[in-house]
Amino acid sequence: MLEWFSQLNGTMQVFWACAIVGSTVFLVQAILTLLGMDHDLDMDTDVDLGDGDTMDMGGGLSLFSIRNLINFLVGFGWGGVCFSSVISNTILLSIISILVGLLFVWIFFVIKKQTRKLESNGAFNINLCVGKVADVYLRIPAENSGLGKIQISVNGSIHEVDAMTDGPELASGAKVTVIEVVDNYLKVK
Repeated sequence: MLEWFSQLNGTMQVFWACAIVGSTVFLVQAILTLLGMDHDLDMDTDVDLGDGDTMDMGGGLSLFSIRNLINFLVGFGWGGVCFSSVISNTILLSIISILVGLLFVWIFFVIKKQTRKLESNGAFNINLCVGKVADVYLRIPAENSGLGKIQISVNGSIHEVDAMTDGPELASGAKVTVIEVVDNYLKVK
């Protein structure tokens, strides 16, 4: 292996080294991620631009991170190795390899951003009900004399919530509007 590597020219040694080292670390990262042990791999470092802004992309996606470096090295190395038989000009080959490395980083950003959209808390925030129209599920007694239930859609999920009214009794199936949150129930009209 060392004999083969030493026979390569300097440019190809750089490409192969980046491809082999980057792919090995990428594989280890992938295995650790699948095992759920990748929390320490996200050592993001923000770069201060002088005016208080950082190059942080928001939502935990940082421009400079270990993962992005590895993704760049994989794309750069394998880009150089794969295109070396087609492109004989070393400068052009290096530029194409850098572009492939940047493409790998961009693809990682897109995948990570789309994956983060799938994450959700799942907790129901009752305050989001105010102003929404709901259906009475179990009749609501008149003039705050007892609780009934309504079905309300919040963020695409239907929830059953206790409700009271100041007005007349509201029968099952009636449409109501939520006017306020009181403790753990809703006031409707």
